[in-house]
Amino acid sequence: MPTAAPNARIAPTSNPDPRIHAWRDDLADAALEGVVDVPRFAAPVRHRLTAPQAPIRKASELDAVAVSELLSGEAFDVLDVSGGVAWGYSVHDHYVGYVDAALLAEGTEAPTHRIAAPTALVFAKPDIKSTVIGALPMGALTRAVEHDEKFVSAAGGYVHRRHIAAIDDRAADPVAIAELFLGTPYKWGGRTRGGLDCSGLVQVALDACGIGCPRDSDMQAALGSEVEDRRYRRGDLVFFPGHVGFMFDETRLLHANAFFMSTVIEPLDDVVGRLLPQYDAPVTAVRRL
Repeated sequence: MPTAAPNARIAPTSNPDPRIHAWRDDLADAALEGVVDVPRFAAPVRHRLTAPQAPIRKASELDAVAVSELLSGEAFDVLDVSGGVAWGYSVHDHYVGYVDAALLAEGTEAPTHRIAAPTALVFAKPDIKSTVIGALPMGALTRAVEHDEKFVSAAGGYVHRRHIAAIDDRAADPVAIAELFLGTPYKWGGRTRGGLDCSGLVQVALDACGIGCPRDSDMQAALGSEVEDRRYRRGDLVFFPGHVGFMFDETRLLHANAFFMSTVIEPLDDVVGRLLPQYDAPVTAVRRL
């Protein structure tokens, strides 16, 4: 099973994908010098998100489509800032886009812990009856200091130990992680309990288990190995045109989908049946990690 995270500096290619290789007409990542023809190259400057979460947009406009989401403490390498908007890429998956620059901080200390619950409340005091001053999504990164047997000091307050883990402490079952998101509304580009999409669910679940995972479903189709006999097992990734989900067991699929606008478990045959009017072979690949 692969455990390495995607490279922060993806190697240049003769056919760079603008989703994961940062280049546009006027500027590109210095790593792409000699690969793309642009007037200017820039070295990335490491920043981290200071808000609980923030959209990564396809364009600089505030109403542009959100292609992904950055979580608190995650690193974002900035190549350009203009009009209060930073352009660069999320370090954990190298996904390129635009983020509100006011939500990023340069030179912050590396995190020590990550949020291990779907949502972790941040309390004003080390007491579950105290005021809740914030909330962090699963996968958010933070620096934490030991406090007592129930709480750690983190994120400007206190987080219960059941909701946080050391940064290298990983879960074992991605499907069990994905199951925690049942009922989550479908949100294009989302990666949190507040809303996520199909590939966002897969990425968050695999990341919680220490398995590096790219952002989009077509990229995720390169993970693991192909299941030729189509005898499904729990944890298999099943791919459809523009869609992906986990096999919950031998017959049911766990996925975030726009049909129900939610994360659900349903028979795989039902999903295939809905797609048959559009596609002769709705299942395009099955991959096993």
